[in-house]
Amino acid sequence: MQRFSIAPHIKRPATATPRKVFKHLGIVIFIVALFCVGVIVGAALNNNTYAADGKVDSPLLSQVKSKLDEKLIFWKSSSTLPTDKELEYGMIRGYVDSYKDPYTVFFPPAEAKSFAENVQGSFGGVGMNVGMKDGSIVIIAPLKDSPAMKAGILAGDIITAVDGKSMIGFSSDQAVNMIRGPIDTKVVVTVLHKNAKEVSDITIIRKEIKIPTIDTEKKDGVFIIHLYNFSAESPELFHTALNDFITSGLKYLVIDLRGNPGGYLEASVKMASFFLKEGQVVVSERQGKDETVVNHRSLGLTGLLSDTKVVVLVDGGSASASEIFAGALKDQGVAKIVGEKTFGKGSVQELVNFEGGSSLKVTIAKWYTPSGINISVSGIKSDVESVATTTVKGKDGKPVDTQLLKAIEVVKRVG
Repeated sequence: MQRFSIAPHIKRPATATPRKVFKHLGIVIFIVALFCVGVIVGAALNNNTYAADGKVDSPLLSQVKSKLDEKLIFWKSSSTLPTDKELEYGMIRGYVDSYKDPYTVFFPPAEAKSFAENVQGSFGGVGMNVGMKDGSIVIIAPLKDSPAMKAGILAGDIITAVDGKSMIGFSSDQAVNMIRGPIDTKVVVTVLHKNAKEVSDITIIRKEIKIPTIDTEKKDGVFIIHLYNFSAESPELFHTALNDFITSGLKYLVIDLRGNPGGYLEASVKMASFFLKEGQVVVSERQGKDETVVNHRSLGLTGLLSDTKVVVLVDGGSASASEIFAGALKDQGVAKIVGEKTFGKGSVQELVNFEGGSSLKVTIAKWYTPSGINISVSGIKSDVESVATTTVKGKDGKPVDTQLLKAIEVVKRVG
């Protein structure tokens, strides 16, 4: 079985281990009418008892089936009755959906195969991380320099349609599957930008998605590390960047996690270990029905000078492992957090495969910061709030990164 928490529509690192932490997020869609029936039936099943043979005793199911057999006509001449297997999958999906966990999803065989390819392989995509929030499909963040970013996709956008098909009632995994496709083909994503009154149709050309990992720069006497994901190779690249910071002679460090959708739990723990003492809690994982607590602790990796001043810069696109890292440094008193409240993706999913090719992605654990903050419920709140803006222009006429300037200002006054 696999555990994960990284968005499923990006190319996975070749060195990925079998136990993965996923944020995240990412199917062939059944007939909408059939799916809706499945949801109704699923809700009904939750309110009924199991017979001794394991079958659900549901009078409502029999009534609904009877009325469908009696009354349903297809408005499209090409429509056909669902097979027994499609009916079974529809009922199972409805049953699973009635739990109302956006990250717990049942995949019939074709969708399970697509999901597996999504997690493990390379494919044509647009380069954005998608999740569910308040019942809507929300863009966590577009990847740096991706087709989605270049086309105008923004963190926090709500996806309302894909190629003209409404996303009402669809999951983020289903939306991702529709957005994926052959390289150099186009997809039209309809989004509602933050504070916009009308939706926008954005045409994007699919490309092979390659994930950037890290960039560094120096600005106004501050060393800045821009980290774009927590992949398998991120800790080593981050270590190299920290060594560059040490040799620079500077004492101010800003770690920019804006738009970072997360990645491997192990990566975030190891990277936090460069700042925390050995044994300090990085994140608490509460597993299973009895919420067994497993504390992931710092390895106590050395290297940074004791007088180093640190700020972590976040926004609504910072999720999963980003929130673990930022929450650990905040709660352990190592860094100030600047920016906007993070996305709030603090759960662990496991992939269970069944005979016949179907699978179930099910939430099995939750993440809490060292001080006990439920990441999924609260996200990570900033010590100093700074909202992104494109209205402030520099001498060259380009937008000024006011959030980064605020982070630089704050790190210089950290006492």
